[in-house]
Amino acid sequence: MPLKLKETTDCWDFLKKTDLPIFMYGMGLGAEKILSVFEQYGIACAGFFASDGFVRGHYFKEHLVHSLSEIEEQVPEFVVVLAFAAGYEELYDRIMDISKRHIVIAPDVPVAGEGLFTYEYFEAHRGEFEAVYERLADQSSRDCFENILNFKISGKPEYLDLCTTTREEIYESVIPLRDGEVFVDLGAYNGDTALEFASSCDAKGIKYKSIYAFEPNAKNYRKLNNNTSELHDITTFNACAWNECGELRFTKNEGRMSKASASGEVVIPSLAVDVAVEEQATLIKFDVEGSEKEAIEGCSRQISNGANVICALYHRNEDMFAIPLQILALNPDCKIYVRHQLYIPAWETNLYVVSSK
Repeated sequence: MPLKLKETTDCWDFLKKTDLPIFMYGMGLGAEKILSVFEQYGIACAGFFASDGFVRGHYFKEHLVHSLSEIEEQVPEFVVVLAFAAGYEELYDRIMDISKRHIVIAPDVPVAGEGLFTYEYFEAHRGEFEAVYERLADQSSRDCFENILNFKISGKPEYLDLCTTTREEIYESVIPLRDGEVFVDLGAYNGDTALEFASSCDAKGIKYKSIYAFEPNAKNYRKLNNNTSELHDITTFNACAWNECGELRFTKNEGRMSKASASGEVVIPSLAVDVAVEEQATLIKFDVEGSEKEAIEGCSRQISNGANVICALYHRNEDMFAIPLQILALNPDCKIYVRHQLYIPAWETNLYVVSSK
């Protein structure tokens, strides 16, 4: 069955042409990124609002920040543009509830790299998207792939709602855990995914062999060590995963957003997993803020030899096709799946690779 998309109108074109006033939900870096695109397209922003508990009479971009209820009292009909990420259920449900009363657009602005994910961009790479789509191992993956592409073009959060699955399903039916797992966690943050992996093993009565966790940010690295101190056989690296061993400049951002940058303020060791981890990995997780290509290159031996993979597909516009094709080139006989976990925008959309070796 060929890849078919319902959406051909970019969210930016819709926002430019709508006669309704546009109010932005949220402030900060996300809002600034979207406003810069508004400027390119000549889109007018009527104002800003925040969740009720965050309204304190302050201003953003010379606009008084209102609550949603205040705007609804004054403006009968308007478009809501979401300017932040919603990754927990209460906030997610609040946004979906707003979408029942107003048009809600959650623009897809890439975390790394340049450009926007538009229908024109999709058409320019249609062959690559179709090559990945044809290799997806089940109908759920194909449905998810289409829904994510429709979302990225239109910004309509209902497409994400159609394909959201639970974390529990991943280790239940997509990535089978086995005794003796060797888990390599690239972009380990504060240890949350290492703990999730260990907990999933415990729940299944499975004994993993070892965990290797890589985290470049110094503050996050300290949290990683503190939070995983009771896990057995875990080795941590205050380094980034790369295609060679050396040093890289990194931003000082805290949280998950610290990333490699030529203008970065700090110098961080870089390691190729094929060099740093001598034993054969059975499962590798990649969430390295746009450096997935280089990190995969540094794991080429591990992947070619049969490591299963979990990899983020949402940092760069090309990730949805470039990452699967890169891994298929290393392990042509593997099965690939795509799943999206609860998040707006399309963050937490991941590739799952199951090796036949």
